[in-house]
Amino acid sequence: METTSFLPLLIIFSSLLPGTLILMLREDQSALRTFLNLFGAVAKVGLIAWVFAGYLRGEEYGFILPLAPDLAFVLRVDQLGLFFASLSSVLWLVTTLYAIGYLEGGKHRRRFFAFFSFCVTAATGIALSGNVITFFIFYEFLTLSTYPLVVHSGTDKAVNAGRTYLWYTIGGGTILFLGVVALFVVAGPISFGQTEVIASLASVNPTQLTIIFFLMLTGLAVKAAIFPLHGWLPISMVAPAPVSALLHAVAVVKAGAFGIIRLVYDVYGIEVAEQLNLLTPLAVFAAFTIIYGSVRALFQDDFKKRLAFSTVSQLSYISLGVAITGVLSSAGAIVHLVHQGIMKITMFFAAGNVAETYGYKKISELDGIGRRMPLTMGVFTIAVFGMIGLPPVAGFISKWYLGLGAVEAGSYWVVLVLLGSSALNAAYFLPIVYRAWFCEPEHEAAPLRQIGRLETQALLLIPVIVTGILSLAAGVFAAMAGSPLSIAREIAEKLYLL
Repeated sequence: METTSFLPLLIIFSSLLPGTLILMLREDQSALRTFLNLFGAVAKVGLIAWVFAGYLRGEEYGFILPLAPDLAFVLRVDQLGLFFASLSSVLWLVTTLYAIGYLEGGKHRRRFFAFFSFCVTAATGIALSGNVITFFIFYEFLTLSTYPLVVHSGTDKAVNAGRTYLWYTIGGGTILFLGVVALFVVAGPISFGQTEVIASLASVNPTQLTIIFFLMLTGLAVKAAIFPLHGWLPISMVAPAPVSALLHAVAVVKAGAFGIIRLVYDVYGIEVAEQLNLLTPLAVFAAFTIIYGSVRALFQDDFKKRLAFSTVSQLSYISLGVAITGVLSSAGAIVHLVHQGIMKITMFFAAGNVAETYGYKKISELDGIGRRMPLTMGVFTIAVFGMIGLPPVAGFISKWYLGLGAVEAGSYWVVLVLLGSSALNAAYFLPIVYRAWFCEPEHEAAPLRQIGRLETQALLLIPVIVTGILSLAAGVFAAMAGSPLSIAREIAEKLYLL
C-alpha cells in the first residue's frame, strides 16, 4: 500500500484525535482545548486541499482494512466525496470559531467540543466511504456523536428533544441496516460506483432490489428530513446555535441527502433506478416536503424553528433533483449541497448572534434589529435573497439548474413546485427582513454581552460575515472554473457516464 493511501485515514483522524484528547482535558484547560479545536479544523482543511490537488493530478487515494471474508472497511477518494468533505471541513472551521465565541463562559465546553469534533469526523467519514458498509458505520457514528450536542443544555426540553432525535435516527438507522444487510445478501459487497453489479441483477431480482432500495431510502430519509420523517429536526432547535448550524448545514441533514445521492447514482445507477421505477416516489415525497416545510415555516414565530422548517423544505431540493433524470438537474442537486449549506449556516449564525447579544429569539421581537446589528442582518438578508432564489446569490443557481433539468426531462410540474416554493420562501423570510430594517422597536434593549465598538463579539461576527460573503460569491462567480457549480457539473456528467 502506498503512503498516499493513508491520507483519507489522516483526514478522518484530524478531527477524531483532537476530539479524543479534548475529552481527556479538565474543564478549565480552555486554551489547550481551543488550540486542539483550531489545529484539527485547520489540519482537516489542509489535508483535504492536498488530496484534492492530488486528485486533480490523477492520483488515487484509498485505504482498505479487511474485517471479515468479503467484508472490509474502505475509504476511497472520488470527486463527489471530496465535494462533500470540502464543504464539511470549511464550514466546520468557521463553526468552530463561532462556537468558541458563543460558548465563552458556558458549561460543559469540554464535552461539547469533543463531540463537536466527533460529529465532523463522522461527516467526513461518510464523504470518504468507499462502500456501503463503511458508509453505514459512519452514518450511525454520526447519530451517536450528535446526541450529546442536542441535549447540551441539560434542560428538560433539551432532554426530550434528544429523546425524540434518537427515536427517529436510531429507527431510521435500523431500517437502513436491514437494507444494507439485504443488499449484501443479494449482491455481495458493493463498492460505490460498481453499479454494474445491481444492473446484472435487475432483470433477475427486480422485486427484491425494489424493496431493498426503499428500505435504504427510508433510513436515509430520516436524516434528510423528508416528510413524514422530519419531525426530529424542528424539535432539535433547542440545541445551541452552533449545533443548529452544524445539524442544518454541515452534518446530519447533509449526510442523509448525500446518502440518497450515493444510493441512486453509485449503488443502483440511473438506468436501473429508471428501469425499476424507483425515482417517482422519491420525487413525489420530495416535492411534497418542499411545499409542506414552507407552509409550516409561515406559522413559526420562533426564529430558529422558522429556519428549521425552511431546512426541511430547502433540503428536499436535493432529493428532487436526484429524482429527475438528467445532467442539469443532477448538477443542481449536487451544488445545492454547498449552496444550501453556506446560506443556511449564515442564517443560524445570525439568529444566534441576535439571541446571544440581545436575547431575542422570536421574530416578533426583531423590530429594528437591522439598525443595531447591520452587518449580521445585512448578510442574513443576502442569504434570504438566495433562499428565495434571487440572483446573483447562490440559491438562484441551484433553482435555475433544477428548473432547467426539469424542463429538459419534460417534468414541467417540478417548475411549478419550484415557483411555488420561491413564493412561499418570500412569504416567510421577507417579513423578517422588513421587521429588521423598516420597523421601529418598541423599546431599546441593552446588549446582554460586552460588545465594545462592534455590534457583537468578534468571534460571533466574523464567521457570519465570511459565510454571507461565500453565499454571494458562489452565485456571482458560478461560471468560473473551480466554482461549486463547475465541480457539480463535472460530477453530474461523470455520474451519467457510469
